[in-house]
Amino acid sequence: MITKRDLLAGAAAVGAAASFGFQGAQAQTVDLLKIFVPAAPGGGWDQTARMIENAMRGAKLIGGAQITNVPGAGGAVGLPQFINQWKGQGNSLMVAGMVMVGSLIANKSALSLAQVTPIARLTGEFQAIVVPADSPFKTIKDFADALKADPTKVPVAGGSAGGSDHILLGMIAKAVGVPAPKVSYVAFSGGGPATAALLGSQVAAGISGYGEFGEQIKAGKLRALAISADKRQTGIDVPTLKESGIDVELFNWRGVFAPPGVSDEQRKAMTDIVQKMAASTEWADICKKQDWTQITLVGDDYAKYIASETTRIGAILKDLGLA
Repeated sequence: MITKRDLLAGAAAVGAAASFGFQGAQAQTVDLLKIFVPAAPGGGWDQTARMIENAMRGAKLIGGAQITNVPGAGGAVGLPQFINQWKGQGNSLMVAGMVMVGSLIANKSALSLAQVTPIARLTGEFQAIVVPADSPFKTIKDFADALKADPTKVPVAGGSAGGSDHILLGMIAKAVGVPAPKVSYVAFSGGGPATAALLGSQVAAGISGYGEFGEQIKAGKLRALAISADKRQTGIDVPTLKESGIDVELFNWRGVFAPPGVSDEQRKAMTDIVQKMAASTEWADICKKQDWTQITLVGDDYAKYIASETTRIGAILKDLGLA
């Protein structure tokens, strides 16, 4: 016999699915996925958002997607908008990661990722230090020697101040005996503008995820001096910083977050969709092509990871004089 309590529970479940925009009795797909990218088009977060869309479309997890870019200060400009204007929208995701953690700290933002809803960590990417093809720096040792001679004469392009690119440059400087605050770091709002500055020889070098520079490296327009991995990467003929005598490694991660104010049902539904995407062949193929390592982590474990990362990165930035 169906009781009044059963009917009320069923109605609540249907209401949650409807508010999330799901199709079908099993809530397997979402009509329109809204993806918020707190960075300019062309960079790592933007690439991640568009690859998420492609994978979810391919796996038939969404009907369509809408991507919104709000660049500036490594996410410090966009985060307030996501928190305040996207609140409670259960069909929405924000792409962010280590860069935002560092930028929020460096910019002394009153906001943090603790104010949004963690859904999943998805990928990890080692950083690459690259130079224009005609650069006099042939090896990472050449680059390090120039830093030691006069760091102000070695402008390095990267993402927003306080992000993973900036952190890596500071760590390299410290490892070779150069005071981190003296490095000449040129911050850009996305990978596209940073790459353009490199190709135009407006800077001496650049730092970003290898995937962002990959096509230009293959085309011979940029040369990779080193990567921040712990070991050589299959298919990438580039030495690590460690094997080159610079005791530094760094791992940049990216993940997705729902806005604040979503219900437990909405959070679970979105987590399920993202997990299905992460387990799909479509996503595996994308990660292989983009040189991304899959490091899926969801739920409370992801929330704990973000809290520990905030503490760790804060300590690094303070040590490097960036916070």
